[in-house]
Amino acid sequence: MKILLVDDSRTIRNIQKNTLSSMGHTDVLEAADGLEALSVLEGDRPDLMLVDWNMPKMDGITLVRKVRETDKSLPIIMVTTEAEKTRVMEALKAGVNNYVVKPFTAETLSEKIDQTMSKIAAGSSA
Repeated sequence: MKILLVDDSRTIRNIQKNTLSSMGHTDVLEAADGLEALSVLEGDRPDLMLVDWNMPKMDGITLVRKVRETDKSLPIIMVTTEAEKTRVMEALKAGVNNYVVKPFTAETLSEKIDQTMSKIAAGSSA
């Protein structure tokens, strides 16, 4: 499974990459903001996107809305420090499939990825 990590923090991307690698996911693309993510998406469609909310140039919520204009089926998980219920609702409305609050454990991330991919698989086989 190919995963695109979108986060302005190289440290966070490295932590996520190590976590994903320990789960067996080694095909990982990276982008430091929403604009960079859009250009990555032009050349390569991942199987899953992990997106931070707060980034320069283009934030995660704007990125999710842009992606959803052309791709309704790409699984997107918002991975952010934004934990307020209104923010979670806004992200879900924008089109994310799941939501993980930082800091997270490897187990939490793994669970959310499995949940999201299972939901997508169930939906596409219906």
